[in-house]
Amino acid sequence: MNSIFTRRSIRRYTNKQVSDEYINLLLRAAMSAPSAGNERPWHFLVIKDHSTLQQLSKTHFHASMVALAQAAIIICADLNLEIKKGMWVQDSSAAAENILIEATELGLGAVWVGVYPREERVKHISNLFMLPNNIIPFCIIPFGYPDEQPESINRFDQTRIHFEKW
Repeated sequence: MNSIFTRRSIRRYTNKQVSDEYINLLLRAAMSAPSAGNERPWHFLVIKDHSTLQQLSKTHFHASMVALAQAAIIICADLNLEIKKGMWVQDSSAAAENILIEATELGLGAVWVGVYPREERVKHISNLFMLPNNIIPFCIIPFGYPDEQPESINRFDQTRIHFEKW
C-alpha cells in the first residue's frame, strides 16, 4: 500500500525513455481494474511520438505537461461495449487510478489530466486521433521518470468519516 500513500501528481519528467515493458505493465494494471458487470468498456491509446504529445498538450491549459512526458495513455470508453449505461465513467476512473499507482510502483511519475465531460476537450482528442463516434476519450495520463519529488501528504481526515449515521 506504500504506492497508494506516496503517489503524487508528477508534471515534470526527465528525458529518460520509458521501456515498452513498463508501458505494458501500466496497461496490464489498467485492465486489472474492477468494472461494472465485468464489461470492461475501455480502450487505451498509447502515445510516444513527441510531436503528437505536443499536439495532445493543447487539449486544454492544464495539459501542458503532456508535451514534456515520455509517453501518455489516453483512456477511452467504447459505448458499443457498454451494457450498464453510464458506468463506463467509473470503470475508466478505476483503470486510471490503477495506472497511477502502478506508475509509482515502477518509479515513474504520472498525472491524471481530465478530458471528459468537457465537450471541447473530448472534441479536440476525437479530432486529433480520428476516433470513431462510439469512442469517448476520458482522460490523458502522461508519464515518465520524475524530474520533481513533491512531498507526500497525509490526507487522512477523521472528520470525513461517519459510522452508522451522519
